Amino acid sequence: MPLSIGIPKEIEAGERRVAIVPAVAEKYSKKGFRVILQKGAGDASYFPDSEFDDVTIVDTAAEVYQQADVILKVQAPTETEIDLIRDDCIVFALMQPHLFPERVKKMRDNKVSSIAMELVPRISRAQSMDVLSSQASAAGYKAVLMGANLSSQFFPMLTTAAGTIRPARVLVIGAGVSGLQAIATARRLGAIVEAYDVRAVTKEQVESLGAKFLQLEVDAASDGGYARELTEAEKHKERNMLADHIAKANVVITTAAIPGRTAPRLIHKDMVERMKPGAVIIDLAAESGGNCELTEAGKTVDHNGVLVHGPENVPSMLAVNASEMYSKNCQNLLDLMIVEGELKPDWEDEVLAGSSLTRDGQILHEPTRKLVEGEQE
Repeated sequence: MPLSIGIPKEIEAGERRVAIVPAVAEKYSKKGFRVILQKGAGDASYFPDSEFDDVTIVDTAAEVYQQADVILKVQAPTETEIDLIRDDCIVFALMQPHLFPERVKKMRDNKVSSIAMELVPRISRAQSMDVLSSQASAAGYKAVLMGANLSSQFFPMLTTAAGTIRPARVLVIGAGVSGLQAIATARRLGAIVEAYDVRAVTKEQVESLGAKFLQLEVDAASDGGYARELTEAEKHKERNMLADHIAKANVVITTAAIPGRTAPRLIHKDMVERMKPGAVIIDLAAESGGNCELTEAGKTVDHNGVLVHGPENVPSMLAVNASEMYSKNCQNLLDLMIVEGELKPDWEDEVLAGSSLTRDGQILHEPTRKLVEGEQE
């Protein structure tokens, strides 16, 4: 029997992405695999069923789950969906185990094998599978457009009959993938851009994009490309330095996040109150608690004329390209598991071992295991 790859329709509110696009589905079909697509799965991301060739279209998610050897999803399966998954199936998704420990517990108990796409190790050979990077690039780009839309002034310098209009000042906090994309986009729009990151190694990347790097005499780089948590003394230095630059900015974009943990608090109420009326904060960490004290996920807060915007699921706003990138990430990871046309995963492989969440009735990701077992005590 050929390998069957199933794609159910996303059911989480606001999720517009799909885990497979026509170009990737075609590649699977040419390899002799069977692609099972739930009717309308790609509609929200503008990939209608009619664009998928050589795939099996089924009416319900249950049919997908019952027939597939591999399930590709964007959002983690709900508890109801988990009950539909065969115990010999492998599920790929953005599992967010720290937010949904009850789902992880159910996958463990149902002996579902699951791959958390966000746990793919950030190593050179896994770059083509790095969902966090691909989706962060979409978020960084969109954040600048949201900032420009909410801002009360032009981004570029303009020379008009009424005089010269000065360019907007944009401050990007966090120079990871999303931050660097935000910097590049703001520069393309003509803004004066400053950027800050606790990892000194990002200075060269920031400056190569035409932004000024704000230097703090602290280096908080850690393994995996993320930033470690600052000490209290370091946080005090950071806060004092950032406060002055935030006060001068017309648009501030915050991107600082630590996977599986609450977002670091970087902008406090008193700092917002120093900003000029009409200034804007776009907080890309809104879903994990927010980098700004005043952020409310899914809302725009007006505080003394300063708009604090907390968007949710930003990559989904760019559903076409975000789906294309996510689909390719999944394909590259799945390719590691296929040997001579058959599903034969080497669970000792560094990439597969790092991204495995549950298998054989066990939780393999240690922080998640501790979280779930702690809830049971």
